[in-house]
Amino acid sequence: MPGAERRPRVLLLTGGPLDGVAGCDVRLATSVLQSLPDVDFFWFTQWPHPRRDTPRGGRPVRIVSRGGMPRLPERVQATLGGAVFARRVDLVHAFLSVGRVFPVFSWLRPLLLGGRPVVHTVPGVLDTGLLARVRPLGTTVALSESMARRLRAADFGDVRVVPPMVALDEWPYLPRPGGLPTVLFAGHHDPHGGAEVSIDAAAEARRAGSDFRLVLAMRGRPGQDPEALNEALRERAGAAGLVDVEVRGYVEDMRALLASVHVLLFPPVALGGRADIPFTVLHALATGRPAILSDLPQFADFGPAVLRAPAGDARRTGQQLAWLLDRPRSWDMLADRGRSLVEDHFGPERFAARYAALYRELLS
Repeated sequence: MPGAERRPRVLLLTGGPLDGVAGCDVRLATSVLQSLPDVDFFWFTQWPHPRRDTPRGGRPVRIVSRGGMPRLPERVQATLGGAVFARRVDLVHAFLSVGRVFPVFSWLRPLLLGGRPVVHTVPGVLDTGLLARVRPLGTTVALSESMARRLRAADFGDVRVVPPMVALDEWPYLPRPGGLPTVLFAGHHDPHGGAEVSIDAAAEARRAGSDFRLVLAMRGRPGQDPEALNEALRERAGAAGLVDVEVRGYVEDMRALLASVHVLLFPPVALGGRADIPFTVLHALATGRPAILSDLPQFADFGPAVLRAPAGDARRTGQQLAWLLDRPRSWDMLADRGRSLVEDHFGPERFAARYAALYRELLS
């Protein structure tokens, strides 16, 4: 930031290491780190075994982490480390979803973060009922206009909207793959997370005459048994009459997977704390893969670039899937719309400019 005697120092406060498992908070914080080279960032890194693809730039602060998962020990270390380094920086930028323990953290904010200005980017809200028990950490940033309205209604005061960014050169537009169409669902084993609706919708599309294979890329949560949960999804697919189904665990190379698919299904009934603007959807649209989403308010920002069905309505979702697979021209139109939307509203330049302006405002 020109004119300053030294670069401003900013703490990126996340619930776990920035080079750990890439949740929405980690992705957002990494985007900020890589977008603002004129800022001296402090961020948490896993120790003793940091990842090879650790983010570049800034000053990593070690926390003990086994595998980079944001478990309770990592969260405690991040909270205590944040309390220490908040006194050494000019601004704290927190990337924390509003979950069950967040209300306590918000009330302890003066003790933990001191008097430094705080930017709080809210990736998601587990339960909007929690908002009544939360005190704003500072200037709040929502990912969608829908969430910004909810936060303002809950007396969060100064709420800005900065959509997440997509590195367009890393997610190039790709032509439609040949062969048997592949339909992808990618998400967590969460209640009402969309995996079951996707299976039932695929069965509906199959009954309508569509021929395709279904891939479910599932991510587990701490404390879950992913193998048992994946097997339950396979059994559900078999009971629905689906034969060509693959249930995978966490996918390291999502670029390669998206390159091979034709349609993304993402029909959650509730987001459950996940990002209001899911990165999986953004990456699919950037790659030129049409998406069918549920009609949650947060997804209204995608406009006509996606198809939407009533949340939990597997029949309507399946009908839209069958319609799309049977109409190549509509597929091409949606692929172009999706890429244009990402370029216009989720590009890195716009993202960097908004956060740079917010930093200048608060640091002045």
